[in-house]
Amino acid sequence: MENILLIRLKAIGDVVLTLPAVNAIREDFPSAKITFLTSKENAVLLRGFREVNEIITLDRAALRTGNPLKVVPEIFGLLKKLRAGKFSLVVDFQGYGETAWLARLTGAPQRWGVIYSTGRKWAYTHAVTRDDKMQVVDFYLSLLQQCGLKKSVPRNEFLLPPESLADAEKFFARENLDCKKPTLFLQAFTSSPHKNWALENFLTLAAHFRAAGTQVIFACGPREAELLQPAREAGYVIAAGLPMLTVAGVMKLSTVVVGGVTGMTHIAVALQKRVVMLVGWPKEEAALPYQHQDWMVGPSDGVGLDKIKTEPVIAACEKAFRDSAGQPLV
Repeated sequence: MENILLIRLKAIGDVVLTLPAVNAIREDFPSAKITFLTSKENAVLLRGFREVNEIITLDRAALRTGNPLKVVPEIFGLLKKLRAGKFSLVVDFQGYGETAWLARLTGAPQRWGVIYSTGRKWAYTHAVTRDDKMQVVDFYLSLLQQCGLKKSVPRNEFLLPPESLADAEKFFARENLDCKKPTLFLQAFTSSPHKNWALENFLTLAAHFRAAGTQVIFACGPREAELLQPAREAGYVIAAGLPMLTVAGVMKLSTVVVGGVTGMTHIAVALQKRVVMLVGWPKEEAALPYQHQDWMVGPSDGVGLDKIKTEPVIAACEKAFRDSAGQPLV
């Protein structure tokens, strides 16, 4: 029986974008045990990966402390798990120095990896140079094909745990929202300030659709909760600080999801939800909505999220609502 280790430590969106590649590996190795190594904070995401059998986590926060009492047990515990796995194949989707070392230290006879420079080729039996011009998912699939896997129809399906959907339904009930009514989900912030569309633009967007009778939800992480005070004062529903998969459930119950290039919008795409993604920088085009690049809205003049006007976003959302009316998004 094959034991396969997949590596992608960070971040949320990058882990989610490995999903079609994970499914492709399963098609070629139907009886394999597939293990995924990721950062501790991203482990919950893998509950949505149907084909992953086991998760190994790395506590990067413990390593960053520099405290030997935390660092040494973390490193040696991880290495012990990697050696004990007796992996026949390792696929490193990250290609950083630390993941190259981890791949090599597994002792797996086959090690496939992404590289950014030829200096890391030593860690792998097959290495493919990162192509920044390719959409990330397409590159991961190309990596697998260049290493010998057959080409298959990409499958980008995030499996939401039933309890997470139930928690999202409870959230709708608490906020007096109707799951059957058109709902606009606004992911107002990302992990990078330069990827954030101005909140006043989101408020203009929200006001337009609320006036038309659409339910509107503003979402963010716990660190940005205070920043949504203007939306709270305007009477909008706020989903702040909820567990990640509960937020995914809220998106699943919504009709259209709007946000920048961030992990939650990529999860929405994998949940087969209609997305409007705001992209302000050319280099982000490698992370456009997978198989739906027409769902992107960019600036018509210049570079940056601040160059995106509200009118084209409103138009894109109106089209998204029309597309979503009774139609499966596949």
